Amino acid sequence: MAAYDYDDAERSSEIAMIGASISRWTMSYFAMAVAWLFVALALMVAGVGFPAADLASSDTLVLVHVVCIGWLSLAMCGALFQFVPVLVAKPLFSENWALPALALLTAGLASLLAGFLALGGRLPAWLWLLPLGAVLLIAGFGLIVVDLGLTAWLRPVGPARFVLVGLASLCVTVAFGAVFAFALAGWAGSAGQSILASGVPVHAIAGLGGWLTLTAMGVSYRLLSMFMLSPDVDDRKSGMTLATGALAIAVTVIGGVLAIGLFAGLDVVLSIAAALGLATAALYGRDVFAIFRARKRRQLELNTRMATLSFASLAGTALLGAALIVTGGFRAHVGAFVFLAVFGWLSGLVLAKLYKIVAFLTWLETYGPVMGRTPTPRVQDLVAERRASKWFVIYYAAVWAGTLMLLVGLPLGFRAAAMAMTVGVIGIVREVIRTRQLADVASPLRLPGGARAPHLLFARN
Repeated sequence: MAAYDYDDAERSSEIAMIGASISRWTMSYFAMAVAWLFVALALMVAGVGFPAADLASSDTLVLVHVVCIGWLSLAMCGALFQFVPVLVAKPLFSENWALPALALLTAGLASLLAGFLALGGRLPAWLWLLPLGAVLLIAGFGLIVVDLGLTAWLRPVGPARFVLVGLASLCVTVAFGAVFAFALAGWAGSAGQSILASGVPVHAIAGLGGWLTLTAMGVSYRLLSMFMLSPDVDDRKSGMTLATGALAIAVTVIGGVLAIGLFAGLDVVLSIAAALGLATAALYGRDVFAIFRARKRRQLELNTRMATLSFASLAGTALLGAALIVTGGFRAHVGAFVFLAVFGWLSGLVLAKLYKIVAFLTWLETYGPVMGRTPTPRVQDLVAERRASKWFVIYYAAVWAGTLMLLVGLPLGFRAAAMAMTVGVIGIVREVIRTRQLADVASPLRLPGGARAPHLLFARN
C-alpha cells in the first residue's frame, strides 16, 4: 500500500508540474538534433575536422557547427519549448512559431555548412552561401528567442532567469557568427575582418558558456527537482550562481568588444572570464548537491545516475582548464578541453535527460487523458533501464578516452573513441525509440481504452 501511495503521489506531482500542455514539436526538434549528432559522429570517425585538421580549418568549422547548432542547440530548443511554460506556469507565447523556426534553422545550417565546404574548396566557390545561412539562422533563432523570451519574461524567477540570460547569450553568439559569415564571404569590410580575426573566443564563450551551459543549468534545476521529488534550490543560491555566470559572459562580451575596438589583446579579459567560469561551475555543483541531498526519491533512476557522470565531466572540464592554464598548455590542448565540455558535460546531460523526457512526455501524452479512469503504467514502465545502462557507460567511457587521446596527440585513437561513442549513441537512441513506441510496456496496460499510441516525431495533441 505504501508503494502504491508513493507512485500515486509521484504521478500527481509530475502532472501538476508539467501541466496539461504538451509541445507538439518537441519530438521533432529532438529527432532532427539526433540526426545531426550522427552526422557529427560520422565526421569524427572519418577523420574530418579536428584533430585531423587545424582548429581554424573549414572542415573543423563544419564539425563544430554541426555539433553546436545541429545537435545541441536544436535539442535545447526542443526542451525549452516544453519546459519554459513549466518554469513560469504560463502557456507558450506562440506554439505556431516552433515548426517554422525548425525549418529556418535546418535550412540555415545546411547553407552555412555548404559555405564552409565552399571555403575549403570541397564545393564551388559559392561563398554567398555563408551570408545566406547566417540570415536564415538569424530568422530561426529570432523566432525562438522572441517566443521563449516573451514566455519566460512573464515570470522571470528561479530557473527562468537562466533561460533569459541564455537567450541573451544566444543573441550575442548569432550576431558574432553573422559578422564572421559576412566577413568570410568578403562582404563585411575592414571592421568585419577585424572582428573575425579576434572575436572567435567571444563567439565561442557566448555560445558554449552562455547559451548552452547557463541554459542547461537552469533547465537541470527543474528537471532534477521534478524527477527526484526534491524541493527547488533556494532562489538566493541559484541567483548567485546565475549572477557569477552572467558576469563571466558580460566580461567576455563587453571586454572582448572593447579589446577588439582598441586593437588590444584578449588575454586579460579571458583570464577574468575563466576565473568567473570556474566559480560558476563550483556554485552550480553546490546547488546540484543540495538537490540530491534533499530528494525524496532515494533510489536514483538511470537518467539521474547518468547525469551525475555529466556533472563529473563538467568538474573534469573545469579542472582540466585550470591545469592547462597553470601549465601554459591551454592553447595547445584547447581542442581536448572543448571536446570534454561539449561531449562529456553538455551532450552527456542532454542524452541522459532526453532518455527521461521522452519517456515522461510519451507517458503524459498517452495515459494522461485516461488517468483515473483505467489502470495505467508508471513512467518507469515505459523504459528498460538495465538494458539501456550499458549504452550510457559505453558513451561516457568513450568520451573520456577521446579526451585522453586528444591530450596525448593520438588522432587514430581519437577516431576509435568516436566510433565507440557512436555505438553508445546508437544504443541510447534505440532505447528512446522503443520508449516512444511503448515497446516495453506490458500488453494489458499498453493501450487501455481511450488511450492512443503516440506518433514517433510529434505529439498528437
